[in-house]
Amino acid sequence: MTDSTEPAAPKIHIAASRAHDFVAAVLAANGVPADHASTVASCLVEADLRGHESHGINRLPSYVARLRSGAMSGAASPAVAPVTPCVGRVDAANCLGAVAARAAMAAAVDMAKGPAGIGLVGVRASNHFGMAAWVVQQAVDAGLLCLVFTNSSPALPPWGARDRLLGVSPIACGAPAGPRGRPFVLDMAPSVAARGKVYRAERRGEAIPEGWALDRDGAPTTDPARALEGVMLPVGGPKGSALAIMMDVFAGVLTGSAFAGHVASPYDASRPADVGHFFVALRPDLFVSANEFRDRMDYLYQRVVGAEKMQGVDRVYFPGEIELVTKEERERTGIPYVEAEIAALNEEARHVGVEPISE
Repeated sequence: MTDSTEPAAPKIHIAASRAHDFVAAVLAANGVPADHASTVASCLVEADLRGHESHGINRLPSYVARLRSGAMSGAASPAVAPVTPCVGRVDAANCLGAVAARAAMAAAVDMAKGPAGIGLVGVRASNHFGMAAWVVQQAVDAGLLCLVFTNSSPALPPWGARDRLLGVSPIACGAPAGPRGRPFVLDMAPSVAARGKVYRAERRGEAIPEGWALDRDGAPTTDPARALEGVMLPVGGPKGSALAIMMDVFAGVLTGSAFAGHVASPYDASRPADVGHFFVALRPDLFVSANEFRDRMDYLYQRVVGAEKMQGVDRVYFPGEIELVTKEERERTGIPYVEAEIAALNEEARHVGVEPISE
């Protein structure tokens, strides 16, 4: 395991289009319909483009392992059904989570564009849907505000406990930008760091920062392997713990999905995950005119990024802006991966006769 005094591993840069086609081809070779494979590939590549490699194409081996074992169904499609004129339910039928999430948010968007101005959709029997910002962006691109809830496998203790019970579930929401600003996109974990970042550190042989996790004995650790045996730490102590419980209420209890520590890990190939999601989309003109909303978003953006900077800070970013800046850069230069990550991806390709992502 490396530490901060050792040089970073050299990176191999892959074009986003190549990464997308590679992931889609591997999934298709494992029985996933072409349109579903493309959806998942878009989700994973978008995470890498935005700098969230913990939710990028390095998730592919774990997804494929679950497909091959039958713990997740590559052929299944989500079924959307109305509950009321502005509420829908989705039975994901254990399909790939990104496929279920896209269908559910599309239904919420359609309802929000109707007379009610709001759409709420609950999803049951789903799987890990990747980066929450990708789902948020779907509503933002449609000119709507949104809330995105999901639960996840246990990794976090209730405040004051040592047991893994709560998921490191993203808290996500978004709003479209005014003509002179950036959209508001919030995607954050209720833990100090997303658990996927610990898996990434383990793959890369890197240490994790102090304060991220405890080992199975309850002692602080910077070793990612020991952290994965233990628990992640909530951000803000009891506040982060309460936010994780909130996600379980809305995404698990409310939707009829697994909750209270019973969601299976996306790295567990032995059983269905039964993840729950809950999405809300709403029009920006419900309380003020559309033009006034855009002007107010512009004003907020300018106030935030124009705030007087702390000593040593070069730039103040709006939530989600730094990810868009990273995406713009990586669309030009390619997405950086380390050799071990490329090797793991190429192993999946060899298993199904797909061309390697990089030689």
